[in-house]
Amino acid sequence: MCLAQPKARKPRTISIFFCFHRRRRPVTMAVADSTDTKPIPAPPGWPLVGNAFDFDTELPLRTFQNFAEQYGEIYRMHLPSGSPMVVSSHALVHELCDEKRFRKPVAGALAEIRNGVHDGLFTAREEEANWGIAHRILMPAFGPASIQGMFTEMHEIASQLALKWARHGEDTPIMVTDDFTRLTLDTLALCTMNFRFNSYYHDELHPFIAAMGDFLTESGARATRPSVMSVLYQQANRKYWEDIEVLRRTAQSVLDTRRKHPTGRKDLVSAMLEGVDPKTGQKLSDSSIIDNLITFLIAGHETTSGLLSFAFYLLIKHPEAYRKAQDEVDSVIGKGPIKVEHMNKLPYIAAVLRETLRLCPTIPVIARQAREDTVIGDGKYLIKKDERLVLLLAQSHLDPKVYGETAKDFVPERMLDDSFERLTKEFPDCWKPFGTGMRACIGRPFAWQEAVLVMAMLLQNFDFSLDDPTYELQYKQTLTTKPKNFHMRASLRDGLTATELEHRLAGGGLQSTGNNNSSKAKANGITSSSAEARPMSIFYGSNTGTCESLAQRLATNAASHGFKATVVEPMDAATGNLPTDRPVVIITASFEGQPPDNAARFCSWLLEQQRLSAHINELSGVAYAVFGCGHHDWSQTLHRVPRRVDGAMSERGATRLCDMGLTDVADGDMFTDFEQWEDDVFWPAVEARYGTQKTTAASGGRNDDLAPSSDNSLDVQFSSPRSSTLRQDVKEATVVDERVLTAAGAPPKKHMEIQLPDGMVYKVGDYLAVLPVNSKASITRVMRQFRLSWDAHIAIASDRWTALPTGTPVPVWDVLGSYVELSQPATKRGILRLADAAEDEPTKQHLRKLAGNSYSTEISLKRTSILDLLEQFPSVSLPFGAFLSLLPPLRPRQYSISSSPLTTPTRATLTYSLVSAPSLSNPAKHTHEGVATSYLASLSAGDKLLVSVRPTHTAFRLPDDSETTPLVCIAAGSGLAPFRGFVQERAALISQSQGQSQGQDQNKNRKLAPALLFFGCRGPQVDDLYREEFDEWQNIGAVDVRRAFSRQTDDNDEAQGCRHAQDRVWRDREEVKALWERGARVYVCGSRAFGDDVKRVVGKVVLGEGANEEEIAEWYEGVRNERYATDVFD
Repeated sequence: MCLAQPKARKPRTISIFFCFHRRRRPVTMAVADSTDTKPIPAPPGWPLVGNAFDFDTELPLRTFQNFAEQYGEIYRMHLPSGSPMVVSSHALVHELCDEKRFRKPVAGALAEIRNGVHDGLFTAREEEANWGIAHRILMPAFGPASIQGMFTEMHEIASQLALKWARHGEDTPIMVTDDFTRLTLDTLALCTMNFRFNSYYHDELHPFIAAMGDFLTESGARATRPSVMSVLYQQANRKYWEDIEVLRRTAQSVLDTRRKHPTGRKDLVSAMLEGVDPKTGQKLSDSSIIDNLITFLIAGHETTSGLLSFAFYLLIKHPEAYRKAQDEVDSVIGKGPIKVEHMNKLPYIAAVLRETLRLCPTIPVIARQAREDTVIGDGKYLIKKDERLVLLLAQSHLDPKVYGETAKDFVPERMLDDSFERLTKEFPDCWKPFGTGMRACIGRPFAWQEAVLVMAMLLQNFDFSLDDPTYELQYKQTLTTKPKNFHMRASLRDGLTATELEHRLAGGGLQSTGNNNSSKAKANGITSSSAEARPMSIFYGSNTGTCESLAQRLATNAASHGFKATVVEPMDAATGNLPTDRPVVIITASFEGQPPDNAARFCSWLLEQQRLSAHINELSGVAYAVFGCGHHDWSQTLHRVPRRVDGAMSERGATRLCDMGLTDVADGDMFTDFEQWEDDVFWPAVEARYGTQKTTAASGGRNDDLAPSSDNSLDVQFSSPRSSTLRQDVKEATVVDERVLTAAGAPPKKHMEIQLPDGMVYKVGDYLAVLPVNSKASITRVMRQFRLSWDAHIAIASDRWTALPTGTPVPVWDVLGSYVELSQPATKRGILRLADAAEDEPTKQHLRKLAGNSYSTEISLKRTSILDLLEQFPSVSLPFGAFLSLLPPLRPRQYSISSSPLTTPTRATLTYSLVSAPSLSNPAKHTHEGVATSYLASLSAGDKLLVSVRPTHTAFRLPDDSETTPLVCIAAGSGLAPFRGFVQERAALISQSQGQSQGQDQNKNRKLAPALLFFGCRGPQVDDLYREEFDEWQNIGAVDVRRAFSRQTDDNDEAQGCRHAQDRVWRDREEVKALWERGARVYVCGSRAFGDDVKRVVGKVVLGEGANEEEIAEWYEGVRNERYATDVFD
């Protein structure tokens, strides 16, 4: 372009060009006029253009920050547009926020933006009349009442975003900033202008957005270029003015639409058109309206879009803060619709947003100008009248004098209401993301309500993870900053489908589709009493799914007693939020004396407040009942958690409805115990207190002690359309590899490697919970029993809580495979339901006997299922809906992860035995197969499965001081799984140490404390699992393996004649005892019987061969979960 200019101008252009390429010379420091002040440092620059070429063209903010790090709290830059000073400490920022001494200048990029919006609110100079007129007219449009009135429309646009993400699914990467830009632009336009961009209905963003971004970027660039260089940028200049035309044309269309179609709305546009300045009596001109419409469309959506994008990045990178934010939403809003009154009840969400704006201010700099000559910094720095200063908020927000050593860390707690108030009172102006003084952001209340609503809606309904787990924050800068190339993934929570989410967002619930079938249910003879039912809240604490399953059963049964379980949630959801208008049921387990993961916060709150006398009657008005699960292997802590919860509730003023129910899951009768507590204790107490009655018919002369509950059958309709339903608490993973570890003819043990979902992490020793699918053989048995075709579909309607998919046709095969337990032993209540459906008296009597004295031997011990009984008693005519209602929901199974994340952080391996044996209830006809192991065995590389990571027991982790604490690990068969992970981790630590010492003294390699692994199997060529790996790990000092072979006859083998692992422990007892005396920790994994034998042997090793059972038991209680940890299974 230079060569096309007239010749007379060529020398000037060429001269400037060569001037830029001369040797760089330092620019002198600005010299103060007073001897009492200090000179202000300045980075060296180029002649004529100063520091213009120092700017990072993609991220100018980085240049400001780098100079601040180098030159301190204040420095001066030399630019073609002037020589502003940049301040970065809180102390100087606070001083410059003094409205009496400083004001907002319109220079640099802002001066260039005036080309597009003239004297709009954001770019007007202080003395310009239009600013005051517009400000006074528009302030009421952003008052609290007006903002609350915009909530419904904000909710609509946020719902469009949520539904888009739900329909795209969790495998679709989300370009976060793009979607939030669509959200905030559409929200602003609809709420304040009644204009729809409909951004979610077009693949491309509205032309306004592209034009706006380019306009802002070019405005910033023009501010750093000498005016004489504009001749070099003719193409950019032409595009610049074309972008301005797009902006003004868009604003004009908004204005024209309103004039053609007046609505009577009281919003921003009506205020501009109709408002009269109370001070001058003037109205806004059309030109001023256009200026301010563009101003609001730019400033009102760019900043909020960036805020939301930064907030989700920070939450995903900080899982504890993410959990707290999501827990708050679950606690305050639950699964119901979000309402405007919730907006002020989410203090942690507000704290997250404040902390996000502190660390990542979307407006990272603001400008100030001295009204008169003055000094700042305790008199150190002279500022002359009209000199410009840049407040570098991106740096002052990180001032350690205000925020301490964690200034650069994401800590939302410091921004909670009381802490934030104290902070800003002690350090005024330490948080300035919305600007300062009379020129601060007028739309702050609008942006805040929108951000809180969107955060709440998305956290309520989705779980989020990074699309690329290795992504680290990058910035993109125009007038504002936002993340660059930030993609995440969203998966629906609570087992929601996109259709169900649409119902929820519209004000319905998960069962809304089911309720639509109420009239049909009544037509089929089922009467719904939901309208008259009393509410009930059920809270469960469950790691393995057992207590959750019991909670679901209680919710299902509640309808027949005149109640409706409106809440079935983890106990943590009840933290500080126990209702007083209904019965509250708490069903919880105890894991080695500790609460389940999803009950930890509730128990901490409950038991902590129990110690504070001020809260002695805090739970007055709460009526509760507790049912507890435990395992007798942990006799000292059996039922500790439910007992403590029950006692603490009473001590804090709650009313106990009935005696606590307890079950021992080791006995396998937990469902029967729960039913008996329900029927004999809980429901009689509840009905007596609340005056409700069963809605069941009379028992017809049956034994009252064995009377079944009401007919809980479901109304089902068969159809042919297909659909699918998601499960909760698990995410989709992929099988990478699977192989058999054992020789032909040996009981099969298999290895599986799994690619974990994005964002799912684990620690060595953790479990992987797998949500299985019932076997084809089991499903086929049901289909044959009920004479259903393989492609039959059902639509389930229920007027009570159910874990089954309701309101939409689904394949029967899917329901049987994915939603219910087919092999669970029948409960007494279920057997009595079969007796009711029997068509002959002998069958009725036989079934009632099985539900009575014969239950333990014939049902529980033989694991006889409802399906087994239907096949055994063909005269039982049970509807398919009734059959489904008798089956508990399918629950995940847990397996020890047999790998270390140090080796494969995104992959986990499982090592499992395939369970297959003749059925005890009908050995001649059926085979009992483990539900989960047979499912895993059916999978191949590339197949998908649903998993989640569950933490192991606290004691079953490697010690922190691995260099000084020895290990003794004892396993049999697939019990080797966690110890493969342990040893793999130790090997990785050794390899890392060797890698770090390459080229250095090799004697500095990391040396770990000894680790003995005792492993029992059949033989070296049969099932000596992972032999090659363990040999390699033994060679580098990660482990010393001692084997025992139960089927090996050679007395000279490496097993030293030992047949079982515990035999080998006893043979090597001197070494074991020596390690114990050095502080070793013992880990045991295997069957329950194996665990008992090992405990006895290790006890004799430590105490002496003559130790009796009582002495060993006393010793064990003193060391369990401290130095002796077990992971036993049946």
